[in-house]
Formats: sequence, structure tokens, C-alpha cells
Amino acid sequence: MTTGLILIDIQNDYFPNGKMELSQPKQAAANAAEVLERFRTDRKDLIFHVQHIAADPAQGFFLPNTEGAEINESVKPAEGESLTVKHFPNSFLQTDLENKLKEKGVTELVIVGMMTHMCIDATVRAAADLGYSTTLIEDACATRELSYRGRTVSAQHVHDSFIGALEGAYARVISTKDFLN
Repeated sequence: MTTGLILIDIQNDYFPNGKMELSQPKQAAANAAEVLERFRTDRKDLIFHVQHIAADPAQGFFLPNTEGAEINESVKPAEGESLTVKHFPNSFLQTDLENKLKEKGVTELVIVGMMTHMCIDATVRAAADLGYSTTLIEDACATRELSYRGRTVSAQHVHDSFIGALEGAYARVISTKDFLN
């Protein structure tokens, strides 16, 4: 079994003063950075960064050639680490990510990143559909509150609901601490 790390959309627009600020992005990014360091020590060639670039300017964030679209300094790709640019929530949709994983013989994935309810959810489900055994580091992910029919759902409830839906059928869900131990 060969395990690869996928870091999804840990980009500046999700941080304070960004165009789509999430709840507690700094803590999630710090945890993702710890997981990244473990891979850099043990499996440097099995790190896959994913960066969302808005295909439609109306999206309002991750606009091409902006500071907000850049990967956050806490997990910036190092020389030789793979970078895949995507335009949809699913990191596999119309990208080269699956080919890159196959080239390296990756059969298991560890996933961290942002937003839990969108790109993390879509990518974890797609990974399972593609046959990957997936571990999701739940506290290395972040999301935001959502509104629906006049009701507001807290970011923590959104996060817990999506993580709970993914656990078991789509991924093994663990904390950063448990992964590092």
C-alpha cells in the first residue's frame, strides 16, 4: 500500500480578511502543516497540493492571479511537490490528480483542507468511488456557517454533519494527533 497526502484549497481567501473567510482556518491549517511535515520527512514524493482557481469571476474568490488564490504560507508547496489546479469542488473532476496518483502507485489517501462541506466532501466521495482507501484528518479541515431557508447552521454543526456523513462509508476519520501517533 502506498499512501499519498492531498492538501485541498488551503488558500488565502479562506483566512482572516480573505474573500470567503472560514471558521478557524488557522487551526485547521496548522494541523494540516503538521501532517504535511510528517509526509515531507517520510514520503516527500507523495504530496499532492490542490489549488482552486475560479473559472467564473462571479464566484468572487480564488480569482486568477490574486493573493487570495495563493496557497497559504503555512502549507506552501515545496520544490518538487505536485500541484494540481482545479475549477470544481471535486479535486478529480477535469484535473490530472488521478493520473498523478496512479503514476506514483498511490492506493491510499490522507486528505486535509478546506471547505469541509464543499471541496472536502466532493473529493472524499470521489476518491472512494475511484477505489481509494481514504483517511480524513477532521481537525485539519475547516468550513463556515451556512444559511438555509432563513435558518443559520453554525460552522461547527456544518463540519460535524459532513464529517459524520463521510465517516465509515467514504473515509476513516481521525484527528491530527491520532494520525501523528
